[in-house]
Amino acid sequence: MYLPKHFEAPSSEAMHELMRLAPLATLVASTAAGLEANHIPLRWSPEPAPSGCLRGHVARANPLWRNVTGECEVLAVFHGPDAYVSPGWYPSKRTDGKAVPTWNYVAVHAYGRLRVIDDRDWLREQLTLLTAEHEAGMASPWQLSDAPDDYIDKLLAAVVGIEIVISRLEGKWKASQNQAEANRAGVAAGLSASGDAGAARMAALVVAGTAR
Repeated sequence: MYLPKHFEAPSSEAMHELMRLAPLATLVASTAAGLEANHIPLRWSPEPAPSGCLRGHVARANPLWRNVTGECEVLAVFHGPDAYVSPGWYPSKRTDGKAVPTWNYVAVHAYGRLRVIDDRDWLREQLTLLTAEHEAGMASPWQLSDAPDDYIDKLLAAVVGIEIVISRLEGKWKASQNQAEANRAGVAAGLSASGDAGAARMAALVVAGTAR
């Protein structure tokens, strides 16, 4: 990933937090059948240090787990807030006209080797943890025991576990850090006025960058 220094992630903790809050990853693997990309929710765990690991599952019918040769190196891409940035938001445009549109975004790239785990007990534990995490905010949180045992057993037989111990993390926080303070303030105001929730999140990142 092209990563100018001023767009580097603010910290490892920020990258870990993004993976936790936005777990739907684009998982890219160079397999025996060629390049494959799948969209899979991956649960981040802090162990082993320093970067932790990602765990999830794929459908048994998905060729990904059959096409990996040995422990295949993969790339999991996590996406944070993003937003179009209009040059009309830059005060500098009104003085010299030297402004063009751009796109602000946050992304984390997690690299590691994919290990296939075809173990029903492991899968049950991971699904229990995954659902508990995402059901926590519900009025009546769903759990595996809410469904009949034979139904869950049938579903467990239809999936295969995957684990990626993260060997390298890269994060890009492109939030107008390369602009003058007045332009960053204009971007934050323009994004906030759009009424879009994603733009509002980006506006907060632009303001945070201004404060650094």
